[in-house]
Amino acid sequence: MPALGAEVKNIGKKMGGAAALRDVSLRFESGRVHGIIGPNGAGKTTLMRCLAGLLRTDGGEILYTLCGRPIARSLAKEITAYFPQEPSLYPDLSCMEHLLFFRDLYNINRADFETRSRELLAAAAMAPFADRPAGKLSGGMYKKLGLMCVLLNRPSLLLLDEPTIGVDPLSRRQLWDLIYKFAGAQMTVIIATSYMDEAAACAKVHALDEGRALAAGTPRELRARFRTDNFADIFLRSG
Repeated sequence: MPALGAEVKNIGKKMGGAAALRDVSLRFESGRVHGIIGPNGAGKTTLMRCLAGLLRTDGGEILYTLCGRPIARSLAKEITAYFPQEPSLYPDLSCMEHLLFFRDLYNINRADFETRSRELLAAAAMAPFADRPAGKLSGGMYKKLGLMCVLLNRPSLLLLDEPTIGVDPLSRRQLWDLIYKFAGAQMTVIIATSYMDEAAACAKVHALDEGRALAAGTPRELRARFRTDNFADIFLRSG
């Protein structure tokens, strides 16, 4: 399945009476790794859930394209995978049992599963821990297992909501290695992060603050526009 493109046009969303998103317009080209950066409370999670179809917007629209052609929201949802901040795994199931569970959930044939699971375990450095229960994994390993489960089905759009928060530096690097190893022309990745240094690893960066879109462009373009190598300056100078 080709990569899915998405565009949000003037969307708004209130959560508990407060505006979480305010007239946000962003374009996510297919087949690229997009970063959504911003401090806590910027609206990153709300935007991700709207893109995943878990929340309805209060205004505006979200459009999806496949091979340059518009597709229905219902079809887009079927080929989209969402990775929440805290993936919900079963503590008593091992890493391999989780992968088998998702194999059956996605109806993946045995040959494809064996190849894909072997690649994922190797790329995540998790092969030696295939039989370890999820409840006994470190925080970083737990996040890597959750990411492997959503990557197993090769989604056309992968939404990652702060996957590296609260994990050690080595696990952060391994998570990014996983993303770039399995994301290509056939997958669009949108990753939300509050770590400004991770913006440089994205093909395109979208900055949010207090529910508003501040800027968008390649890391080089944003550095030139704000005359800085520190992406945190985008928020300081815009404020």
